[in-house]
Amino acid sequence: MAPVRFAAALLLLFTSACLAQSGPWLFAGFKNNGQDGVYYAVSEDGWNWSLLNGGKPVVRPTQAGELMRDPFLQRDPDGGFRMVWTWSWRKPLVAGYSQSKDLLHWAPHRQLEVMANEPDALNVWAPTLYWNESKRHWLLFWSSTIPGRYPKEQDDKNGLNHRIYSTTTRDFKRFTPAKLFFDPGYNVIDAVLIPSDGSKARGSYRLVFKDERTDPLQKHILMASGASLEGPWTEVSEPFTETWSEGPAGFAFDRGWLIYYDHYRSPGQHYGAVFSRDLEHWRDVQGMISFPEGLRHGSFLKITRKELDRLKAYQEGAQ
Repeated sequence: MAPVRFAAALLLLFTSACLAQSGPWLFAGFKNNGQDGVYYAVSEDGWNWSLLNGGKPVVRPTQAGELMRDPFLQRDPDGGFRMVWTWSWRKPLVAGYSQSKDLLHWAPHRQLEVMANEPDALNVWAPTLYWNESKRHWLLFWSSTIPGRYPKEQDDKNGLNHRIYSTTTRDFKRFTPAKLFFDPGYNVIDAVLIPSDGSKARGSYRLVFKDERTDPLQKHILMASGASLEGPWTEVSEPFTETWSEGPAGFAFDRGWLIYYDHYRSPGQHYGAVFSRDLEHWRDVQGMISFPEGLRHGSFLKITRKELDRLKAYQEGAQ
């Protein structure tokens, strides 16, 4: 095994094996409509976060009409980092994609045609990606509406009725045909995975997602259980956040799990958080967090002290 790959593999093993983790962490999110790019915030304790780069975006769009909403970061097992994001509200049916060696300098942005086999789809929202070590491929999933695929009475006022779809790839050039990944029987978006090894609850993974229904009003966060990274997903929980919550993301923390979410209702957009020791009982810990104003739906990444120091020293235009 190459030295870089071996070191990265050790770091991945360490971060996944330890439920009681110390910082630091990196958050990648966006502001407004995502037109300015991706903002970074960091935390050493998991509760208090500060913006980097003087409050300016660190990763900016590189193509005309490109948005950078819902950025999702992952560490590559071969070294470096990969990121996907929502490129547009509707078509083209692509996910944004780039890769980096240092989280600061990113390759030219690409459009991943993850829904090429479903040309009638309306959108590709909030893509995520995970390395499946046992299958040696990347799993990507996201939210899409395919008109006529599900009961029309479930459509929202904009004619959207989402389910979670997925694909896999080894090289981010060739993709398996998109297929249904999660369907609880109603409109859902913003799904992410949280490893649950070490909990007393059943299942090795939790799929955390937003119930998108409005009649009656739902718009809160739930989770389903799965025995593997790729499901199948069963045992949907009761909601554990307030209404008007979306964009959940979190990490193992202090012998438990901390999940942040974007309370997006205007006025009053802010980040909230809940904590659990067992992935079944949650308590609101919003009063314990400090999160930069205006940040929206993003993702968290465990980073090293060296990476933190490099990120904190970065100033756009000074490098």
